[in-house]
Amino acid sequence: MPRSTRSDRRVAPGVDRLGDDVVNFYLVREPDGLILVDAGLPAHLGQLRAHLADSGHSPADVRAVLLTHAHPDHTGLAHPLQQAGADIWVHESDAAILRDGPRSALRHAKPERSALPYLLRRPAAIATPLHLARKGAFTAPATPGVHTFHTDRRLDEVPGAPRAVPLPGHTPGSTGYLFPDRGLLFTGDALVTHDGLTGHTGPTLVCRGFTHDSHTALTSLDHIDELTEATLLLPGHGRPLGGDPRSATDQARHTGSR
Repeated sequence: MPRSTRSDRRVAPGVDRLGDDVVNFYLVREPDGLILVDAGLPAHLGQLRAHLADSGHSPADVRAVLLTHAHPDHTGLAHPLQQAGADIWVHESDAAILRDGPRSALRHAKPERSALPYLLRRPAAIATPLHLARKGAFTAPATPGVHTFHTDRRLDEVPGAPRAVPLPGHTPGSTGYLFPDRGLLFTGDALVTHDGLTGHTGPTLVCRGFTHDSHTALTSLDHIDELTEATLLLPGHGRPLGGDPRSATDQARHTGSR
């Protein structure tokens, strides 16, 4: 099978979608440098290196990594990229997971429900946690010494000066990143278009088997509605979604967090 090209992964001008069928992370090109939004799984390092090399870059050219939250399927490359010189950014409420390592997510952001009932109802769902385990999600190194924020603020230190918008619920520190001049909103798992446990496709909240506080997650959809500059939603799981974000949040409210 031929290797995918940059054009195959392009989802917006200067934005490439990386990862695999389960997990997304994104490379963003700004005039003043390269950014990653989320950091995929440890096994994605080779993919990232190859993708950067296609344009004459290496991981050392990534200036910042913006983590939408600290679940291990979003932080897998944080440590090697930090070692290569990137600044790692995360909401302070999720920083402890990075400090203590990926397995600590179950302690710092305990899901509302066990995943077991979902697996019993839909045995095919076991493919998602098995995929994460095979790709090294739960054995990645801890990543202390990251940059944090705690309120809605513009990150002037980051190329493109994106706005960090706290969207708590999926984890205590879940955050969206808005690039208002480009109409881009990276939603992480505050709003996704595919849920690996339930199999649902389309705008939705992540199910309670992977969500810390579903009531707060539902409330965070109201914050997304306020981001009128956003014309493209880029989730942590599933396909990007264009158009009015309020249409997506309305659908997510309808499906709820099961």
